[in-house]
Formats: sequence, C-alpha cells, structure tokens
Amino acid sequence: MARRTASELRRMREAGRIVAEMHECIRAAVRPGVTTAQLDAVGREVIARRGASSNFLGYHGFPAVICASPNDVIVHGIPGEILLQEGDIISIDCGAVVDGWHGDAAFTMGVGEISPEAARLIEVTEASLHAGIAAMVDGNRIGDIGAAVQRVVEAAGFSVVREYVGHGIGRAMHEQPEVPNHGRPGTGGRLHTGMTLAVEPMVNVGSPETFLTEDGWTVVTADQGLSAHFEHTIAIGEHGPEILTLP
Repeated sequence: MARRTASELRRMREAGRIVAEMHECIRAAVRPGVTTAQLDAVGREVIARRGASSNFLGYHGFPAVICASPNDVIVHGIPGEILLQEGDIISIDCGAVVDGWHGDAAFTMGVGEISPEAARLIEVTEASLHAGIAAMVDGNRIGDIGAAVQRVVEAAGFSVVREYVGHGIGRAMHEQPEVPNHGRPGTGGRLHTGMTLAVEPMVNVGSPETFLTEDGWTVVTADQGLSAHFEHTIAIGEHGPEILTLP
C-alpha cells in the first residue's frame, strides 16, 4: 500500500467526518418502531447535504447507503421494512467518498432496553476495536492488530468471525492488505507510517460460524446468536494511530 500524502489524508479526514455525522444522525434516529429503510434515508440525507457520495450504494449492486444488521445479522444487512423492536441490537455500517477518497466505519447499539449479555457484547466488541487500533504503529505487523482484537474478545468468552475481515482503504473502499480480526503477534505484512486501514471486528456471542442468506448479501450467525460490529478508518501517523472517522 502506498503511503498517503498530507493532501490525501486531508480528503480522507473530510470523508471520515461525514461518516461520523452519518453515525451521529442514525444513532439519534434508532428507536422501537423505526424501520431500517428509515435509517438508510437518514444516511442519504447526510451524504446529500455534505455534497459527498456513497461508497456503499451500487457497490456490486448493493441497493442502499448503509448496511443495517439487527441481532443475529453479522454484516451486510439490506435496509427495508424490518421494524426495530425494544431489546434489539442493530449494527450500522456506512461510508462516504470525498474527491475520490473513502471513509468507512460501523457501530452497534441497543434499541431501547437491552439484555446484560447484549450490552456486554457491544462493550467488548468496541473495546476489541480500540485494542486493535492501539497496535497500529510503525514497525508492527498486521498480525499484531488481529491478535490484539482476538485477545480482548476471547478473554470475554465471545468469538471472532473469521470469514470477514478489515482492509486497506483509500482510493477504493476495499484495498490490500486484508486485516483479519485474529492472528499471531509478529506475523503478516509490516505496518508503515502513512498507511490507512479499516479495522472492523465482528464478534459473536456463540459460535464464530457464519451463514450467507439467499439474498446474496446478508450474513448471519450460524447458531442464531447475537453479533456486534465496530469499525473505524485509521491512519498510521508518526506519533501513533489517527482515527479518521471521528466527529
């Protein structure tokens, strides 16, 4: 992966701020009785208002600007007429493009009052993301990121999804290298200042096994257990990692 210039990072920060605004607005709209299509409309409004474009809409035919993945849906849920209910959890993944440069991030939250297990799953998944981000320093390796994520998840008794991984990001939403959420420290490609990666742990309550549904997009847990997903776009800076998808 090429190292990003200051100008390129500035555009990625702009894209990242739009993604963060999408997250804020969608979080505020999540409540019982709202459909996932309505959440997609919120994301579309932010992108239009900011003069950006969506990197999800039309991607290999994907029909929306967000992925909306409730409960046992791990990733790539298609927004529609699904009504959110009290006690659900919902994962939202979305992105934006500014002048050809991409941002991509995801979060999981509860709908109203949720179970202690669901709340702990969300907390652990977000903590695992930040453990992975902390490993993103010049000279470390890709395996250090995955190992850090895996340690946090498995210490809590949850499981890491292996079929779906993080990725390089920049001129395209998905670039090399792949960034697994498991691994051994000191293995994999070397990390360098100026690299930009999207790290995105997907964590299940039960088995790590997945199942792709007949729509060709929606990925669910094989055992129908809950799943959570967090993601940020991060640049490796001279003084450590910089999260580009924060407000």
